[in-house]
Amino acid sequence: MMKSSKGKGFLGLVAILLCVGLFGYFGYDTMDDIKLGLDLAGGVSITYQAVADNPSAEDMSDTVYKLQQRAQGYSTEAEVYQEGSNRINIDIPGESDANAILAELGKPGSLMFIDQEGTVILTGTQVASAKAGIIEKNGIRENIVNLTFTPDGTSAFAEATEKNIGKIIYIIYDNEIKSAPVVNTAITGGECYIEGMESYEEAENLAATIRIGSLSLELEELRSNVVGAKLGQEAIATSLRAAAIGFLIVALFMIGVYRIPGLASVLALGLYVGLELILLSAFEVTLTLPGIAGIILSIGMAVDANVIIFTRINEEIGVGKTVRSAIKTGFSKALSAIIDGNVTTLIAAVVLFWRGSGTVKGFASTLAIGIILSMFTALFVTKGALYALYAIGFSDVKFYGVRKEVTPRDFLGKKKVFFGVSIAAIVIGWVFMGMGSASGGGALNYGMDFRGGTSTNVTFNEDMSLDDISAKVVPVVEQVTGDPEVQTQKVAGTNEVIIKTKTLSVDQRQALNDALAEQFGVDAELIIAESISGAVSKEMKEDAVVAVVISTVCMLIYIWFRFKDIRFAASAVLALVHDVLVVLTCYAVAKWSVGSTFIACMLTIVGYSINATIVIFDRIRENMQTKSHKETLAELVNRSITETFTRSINTSITTFIMVFVLFLLGVSSIREFALPLMAGIIFGGYSSVCITGALWYVLTTKKKAVKAE
Repeated sequence: MMKSSKGKGFLGLVAILLCVGLFGYFGYDTMDDIKLGLDLAGGVSITYQAVADNPSAEDMSDTVYKLQQRAQGYSTEAEVYQEGSNRINIDIPGESDANAILAELGKPGSLMFIDQEGTVILTGTQVASAKAGIIEKNGIRENIVNLTFTPDGTSAFAEATEKNIGKIIYIIYDNEIKSAPVVNTAITGGECYIEGMESYEEAENLAATIRIGSLSLELEELRSNVVGAKLGQEAIATSLRAAAIGFLIVALFMIGVYRIPGLASVLALGLYVGLELILLSAFEVTLTLPGIAGIILSIGMAVDANVIIFTRINEEIGVGKTVRSAIKTGFSKALSAIIDGNVTTLIAAVVLFWRGSGTVKGFASTLAIGIILSMFTALFVTKGALYALYAIGFSDVKFYGVRKEVTPRDFLGKKKVFFGVSIAAIVIGWVFMGMGSASGGGALNYGMDFRGGTSTNVTFNEDMSLDDISAKVVPVVEQVTGDPEVQTQKVAGTNEVIIKTKTLSVDQRQALNDALAEQFGVDAELIIAESISGAVSKEMKEDAVVAVVISTVCMLIYIWFRFKDIRFAASAVLALVHDVLVVLTCYAVAKWSVGSTFIACMLTIVGYSINATIVIFDRIRENMQTKSHKETLAELVNRSITETFTRSINTSITTFIMVFVLFLLGVSSIREFALPLMAGIIFGGYSSVCITGALWYVLTTKKKAVKAE
């Protein structure tokens, strides 16, 4: 019987090792197929110009936003921003054929309904939705686009069709007649369709374009080219090196602290990494720095799930259970915390992908994939590996460790100190932001992605690599402009380089031209400078805020439903707000640059913090069921926080290691991205241990006091 069990364990372990090796190999092999964003790999850059002279700021802003929606059909990380007063630039990452993009994107057009007298009846802004469909006419299937009008459009179309019975109404898109139906009767239902599509795919493409609405401006193509990565190969190489070193350190930490269970988790994490790479390629997710943030967070959550399980196993061994029984019970008791923590964060990821745009979508994509994988590897792969290692002979308690009962620490006794420190930190942040606004410098140090800047096109006399540009050209630009966040892109096949800086005055532009001419011998007359708007538009900011609000409400509802107590949900949300505001203080005091990665950093902190909070609340919920009459509520909360304290520290350490190595080895832009994440991990761990339990206790005792009164 023992030999049979040992044989099965050996076969199971071999199977897991083969899966780790196989998926690891395929994951490494598919790395070249993963789409990389503009910051990591470059892409196609297209510049449009408004046909009309002197377009209004409102029309330009509206057109930029709608083009952003279109460009995201190619990549969620596409960037659209205004250049000068009448130009719009579209950067689409991961693409190398500018002509193909132009052919597919086409000249942005508009939708109109016109009667036989040439009068415009409706425009695309009065179309609520557009869907591809198939109808059957006289036994022949036809591809159509079904249109649903807005209330205003419905009444206008009803009136127009009533007046034009027996006449033709032309449906025109991009100055081309798409359909010319004869009106047989008044159409009052608010729907009609465009026929004449050659294929269902053509109908889908047209429907997707119409859904965005007609553009406020007519545009013409000015130029298109292929641009290189903003960060260069050095950034990619150092990031990969940092990830490998960070993973190795985390693996050694897990094995050193948790022994055989730690080894099982390393095997699971190895499989996790391989599957993550494969799925990123399969789902064609565009990977950028915010996407890397999502991966880092999901790796932290994968480690966290294992730590929760192993802590439970140690506790079960501590109360006298056999190792095998402890493994079974440990997984069972850890299940609710793992599911609740991951599902809560997954809800946020889904809402962020649904309502967000740009970098928010990229972050949400990698986070969602990572969460699902982390649950799978922790609950199934780690479990299988652990049973296999136990079966082949690692059955002694010394291989697993024993966690004996520890004296609860009085966390609640210091709650006033914790609350005071947190409030002070938040107030300091508001003070610094107020001082920044009063001085005219802005509440925060907004980077180009938010504030806009100056784009300078320079044609050098030699073909320089992006890394050479970073080493030779960027220092000159930084010295002249005083801007530490210079971005550069190389136009493929030419000696032209695009240099993006903060907004430069006329004198600064001239000084930069002179410096480039003196240092590199370029023709100053060929240097072109244009003002550009921020890549993160007002609408994108609003989308991000709406997405965060909706996801927070959804998380609150889920926690309320799962814990049957709204005070758990309210405490968790207040802790999230606390973490965001404290990290915002760091941005204000340290003058960290607020760019496109700012949103992803904040979302990472929210996801990390809520997961840690759920673990503590899960333990409070469990201990409430076995609470003795002698134990006070304060003692129960202190005991629950103490029992999960090791898990909180170890998870913070492992996640911090991943980001810290990235900070040490990364290029400057990656370090600026990693620094807020490290602050978020520290403050997220602090709030989970010191704030959330205390908040729940205060809300609970306050309610009881009100009832007593």
